[in-house]
Amino acid sequence: MDENNNNQEQQNARETKKSHKSLWKTAAVAFVSAILGVGIAFAGFTHMGTSSVPDTNSSSGPGTTQVSDKKVDTSSTMSKAYNKVDNAVVSVVNLQKQKQTSTDGDLSSIFGDLFGDSGDSNSAEDGTTGGTNRTDGSDSNSNSNSSSSNSKNSQLEEYSEGSGVIYAKQNGKGYIVTNNHVVSGSDSLEIILKDGTKVTGKLVGTDATTDLAVIEIDGNKVPATATFGNSDNLTPGDAVIAIGSPLGSQYATSVTQGIISATNRTVETQDQNTGQTTGEATVLQTDAAINPGNSGGPLVDSAGQIIGINSMKLASNTDGTSVEGMGFAIPSNEVVKIINELVKNGKVTRPSLGIRVVDLNQVSDESQNTLKLPKDVTQGVLVYSAENDSVAKKAGLKKNDVIVKVDSKDISSVADLHNALYSHKVGDTITLQYYRSGKLQSVKVHLTQKTTE
Repeated sequence: MDENNNNQEQQNARETKKSHKSLWKTAAVAFVSAILGVGIAFAGFTHMGTSSVPDTNSSSGPGTTQVSDKKVDTSSTMSKAYNKVDNAVVSVVNLQKQKQTSTDGDLSSIFGDLFGDSGDSNSAEDGTTGGTNRTDGSDSNSNSNSSSSNSKNSQLEEYSEGSGVIYAKQNGKGYIVTNNHVVSGSDSLEIILKDGTKVTGKLVGTDATTDLAVIEIDGNKVPATATFGNSDNLTPGDAVIAIGSPLGSQYATSVTQGIISATNRTVETQDQNTGQTTGEATVLQTDAAINPGNSGGPLVDSAGQIIGINSMKLASNTDGTSVEGMGFAIPSNEVVKIINELVKNGKVTRPSLGIRVVDLNQVSDESQNTLKLPKDVTQGVLVYSAENDSVAKKAGLKKNDVIVKVDSKDISSVADLHNALYSHKVGDTITLQYYRSGKLQSVKVHLTQKTTE
């Protein structure tokens, strides 16, 4: 019994001693770790606190700063694209005979300017030309084009200036595409190449509906040509550059960069003389800066291909607030189709109904009452008159008929009617739905009549 007690006491003593040794070991480790931690933290703090910006040009005193001789490659995809096109971009100067108005006081010429030849500024002849609606003043330095029957012609003077791009050299001739409104009314055209060389341009043909024109120059003067890309392959966000002569040839081949903002933006087109909305155009929208004088210049993709011809810039919205970053270009696929027809025929041929029309909502309420339309018919196109021997008159259309549908397309405006009509070719047959004396009627019209521009 005593022997067992002694053994137990010895075992307890050994465990107590072992426990004390373990505690001391733990305390020693903690103490060392604390010292190391403080040391590391202190070292880090010391390093952070003593860091400083090194002196520049330490070997020289103040006033000895120099330009680095390190060479950097600053070329980019878009600058390379610019280099593929810039030599083909030109300035287009519209020259017109200086007009001196007589002081004879010819009242008929004054009224002609005020009211126009038709006497009805709100009507539009279906199938006639209509200028593209542009609010950018795209021809720099343009003046009002006033004239009278007694005007006297003198020397040529610069009327306006725009841009263009050489796209082909064939049979000893160079071909330039630009906007119709850039060359409109010109008596002569002067083309200024990138190097400043001036050559005479000859107008091949124009199309006011799409606002496109083709100019011809001597093939020996062509420095370069640009190629067209497929505008159907564009997507919003694609990088593009616009090249042209903003504010005139003193800023020739200026380049601005942006992206494609939208690929199928619909904008209204207007008759330049009457202001009547005549149709709609599907255009590319870009935020690349397009200024007066840029019209007619190319919109270029990253491959250095023309994917549009700059034509319009939205300068302000309806309340007059300035708008930036909204430029428009005619898609290259549309451009190629039109310019090929202009080179072959000098004009674009489209079907015509041979009627003069006006938007129904522009007709006074009193006049609308005489039409006896159903109350739910508030939009359409009123037939103002029909030409003798026109396809519309042969089909039975009369004055005061209200066209509301072409085939399956609803017609609410002159723009709708033009779009529906121009989607067809000469020789096609369409179905018109219209109201006469309040009754809906339908008739087939064979489009044999043509309108050319």
